[in-house]
Amino acid sequence: MDQQNITTENTVAPKGRNTWARMDFDGYRAAHAMVDVLKAAGIERIYGQSCPTAIHLAAQAAGIQQYGYRTENAGTAMADGEARVSGRVSVITAQNGPAAGLLVAGLAEALKASIPIVAIVQEVPFDTADRNAFQELEHEKIFSGCTKWIRRINLADRAAEYMAKAIRAATSGRPGPVVLLVSPDVLVQPVAERVTLETFETEFGCYPLDRVVPTPDKLDALVGLMLRAERPLIVAGGGVHSSGACDVLSELQDLLQIPVATTNMGKGAIDESHSLSLGVIGNAMGTRSPAKFHRDYIQSADLIVFVGSRTNENGTAGWSLFPSTAQYAQIDIDPSELGRNYAGLRMLGDAKATLSAIRDRIRDKVPSHLKQRGDQLAIQFAQAREQHRVELQYLLSQETSPIRPERLMRALDTAHGDTLWVADASYSSIWLVQFIQSMRAGTRFITPRGIAGLGWGFPMAIGAKLARPHANVICVTGDGGFAHCWAELESARRHGVALTVVVLNNGVLGFQINAEESRFNTHTDVCHFTPIDHVAIARACGCDGVSVQQIDQLPSALAAASNANTPFVIDVRVDPRAFPPLTAFESQLASEDVSASGAA
Repeated sequence: MDQQNITTENTVAPKGRNTWARMDFDGYRAAHAMVDVLKAAGIERIYGQSCPTAIHLAAQAAGIQQYGYRTENAGTAMADGEARVSGRVSVITAQNGPAAGLLVAGLAEALKASIPIVAIVQEVPFDTADRNAFQELEHEKIFSGCTKWIRRINLADRAAEYMAKAIRAATSGRPGPVVLLVSPDVLVQPVAERVTLETFETEFGCYPLDRVVPTPDKLDALVGLMLRAERPLIVAGGGVHSSGACDVLSELQDLLQIPVATTNMGKGAIDESHSLSLGVIGNAMGTRSPAKFHRDYIQSADLIVFVGSRTNENGTAGWSLFPSTAQYAQIDIDPSELGRNYAGLRMLGDAKATLSAIRDRIRDKVPSHLKQRGDQLAIQFAQAREQHRVELQYLLSQETSPIRPERLMRALDTAHGDTLWVADASYSSIWLVQFIQSMRAGTRFITPRGIAGLGWGFPMAIGAKLARPHANVICVTGDGGFAHCWAELESARRHGVALTVVVLNNGVLGFQINAEESRFNTHTDVCHFTPIDHVAIARACGCDGVSVQQIDQLPSALAAASNANTPFVIDVRVDPRAFPPLTAFESQLASEDVSASGAA
């Protein structure tokens, strides 16, 4: 293999001198052994630019594609999006120093969202360590707060072993990101024993790797609570998707006639058109929210069962949404999450396996009174939905320009029902999960809600499309978030990734300006942008797009996007005064509605 592009920073410099050196890469080396482990885990691509070069050269020879990102932070979001959709671990590489540092935020998102990523990070060669080698950093320290496991490979003969350990650490228990540190001199050292596929379990590379269930007495206790409750509620989090538990949750909803709601990350776990579905609850239940009129039921519930949910601030409206009088139970693979915020019955187990065990216990002996309870609740929830329809009707009927985001979301929903949806953080994800309805259990809505970093929506959509190439992928992003990563348009075009990007172009940092207005009745100086032509940016990157000023222009724009073989940007002028139904901004929402309805 041609090694002419290997520079001083990537090689072993004899006696620490800054000289060029050629690496011997013939035969079976540590890099080949690590790549063979990746092949056994079903890895089809590695996100990375140059380093560790030996890994990419060995991967190419083994048929694993290298996907070159423009920046490491976007590359991590791509790996995250792929892992969320594929159900398998994903892999990213980075050079030592600044490139490694750019992985941190994306790995933190994956840690909080429980997404398995293996990051292979280059270290400086051993004989230059602690001598101020080029871009030398203490990587263990910078990764210690954003990963669940970090190891350094010191011996070539153990490279495959540690690669396998990394994949199992990422996919077992609560999934999450891990880091392997390895220097280029170790990667090119010969390895005596080749990796054989027979040594790996069938599930290797998939997550969750191990499916455990609570003890029988715990299962019986939860079944008893569910059967006795008069006003029960299941709250499904992102762990339901990660576990693949959507179908069994849907079965339980019907068997027990039990209402189900989701968090933002749990969006799509249920069919929201089901008569006992409450939609997305949490911090966005203000005016115009589909869940607004379900608040009374939630706050009078006598049993609340969390499934795969962190019970975090946004998902619980600052821990104020659920009543103190209710009984609680929590199903989670991570023991540290059980009882973190709501004391109750601890159900340590995988969501799918645990819900399946509950279903099997009750399948043939569901009490008849549950059907009557379900019918009564269905009437109550239908009335709540009608109240929401009436409240939202005046906005949906307006053909204004700039376009109201609610109107845009409804038009997108009507045009593309069977879609893999992705949104950026901040307002984009709230508009998406609130106003596009999940019509079947298991619909994917990918949102970076682990730590909610701005700019990750578009690269996550790239990863999602790579994982499911035949899916119709639509990414909704604000103009502020899109500016973080629009260079990845060229990356997507270069690698043949076609998807639709809908830019909510309102010229403001929406969340920032509304939060500042809410707290201080004014805002800081950096909330507004000068006009930007996102279609021109797309075309400069070799892609295409159109600008949408009126809602009736959207169907033709979507049709053009569906026929494109490169990323297609739909730049939509939306109303900068509009903001989603965050409960914290309720006073602003109410006044906005009064003025808007008066003007209408």
